Amino acid sequence: MGPPADGVVAVKPIMLWAVPRSRSTAFLRIMMERGDLEVAHEPFSYLQDDGRFAFAGRTVTSAVELLDVMLEVSAGGRRVFAKDTSDYTYTPLFEDKRLFSDVVNTFMIREPESAIASHYAMNPDATLDEYGFEYLHAIFDAVRSATGETPLVIDGDDLVASPEATVRAYCDHVGLEFMPEAMSWDPGEQTSWRRTNRWHAEVAESSGLVAKAPTRRETPETNEHLRRVADYHRPYYEALARAKPSVA
Repeated sequence: MGPPADGVVAVKPIMLWAVPRSRSTAFLRIMMERGDLEVAHEPFSYLQDDGRFAFAGRTVTSAVELLDVMLEVSAGGRRVFAKDTSDYTYTPLFEDKRLFSDVVNTFMIREPESAIASHYAMNPDATLDEYGFEYLHAIFDAVRSATGETPLVIDGDDLVASPEATVRAYCDHVGLEFMPEAMSWDPGEQTSWRRTNRWHAEVAESSGLVAKAPTRRETPETNEHLRRVADYHRPYYEALARAKPSVA
């Protein structure tokens, strides 16, 4: 990667690593609405599924090549924000030390009973690993060990309960200006998530962050399998939750 253009201050790309069904797509929608970021929706998981990913006018075929492009775009003056989920593993990416030194890695969780019930409703065949809390904690530990700093963790429940405070604290941490006008948007499907649109229907139909009563579904309280899943992942959730800042 070459030096930034004259007069441009290089800034680090921002990664949001999220447990599935944590409301991370709603958070990404806020980042899209800002208009000052190059936003990537689940680039590394799409890359694994498809063998290629188009970003910023380039098509890449490996995680390391995708990281190259993210760093180049941010160095050129348009900062990258990308979010991805922990139902996939990203071993080649995490062997690249630039992920730790040249990227701001942040994390998003949600109370496991709700996240797991929502995930099961979308994919009842999900494996234990695909619920994602254990691997998200592994990513968190890798970042903390490599940087010597505790990464920022936000919570999807806080996002809907205290949206402005949560987003403002996130922006302060990663070096973004908070833009209140980005907290609402016009409803509609986004091209970047069209391939997995059924997972993002609630965000597509929304115009902002609103806490909704959960639809009737199987939960860890009603389903023994889900109770075991929740019991397995809860320690990882609790470890991550201890890194959350307080939200007013």
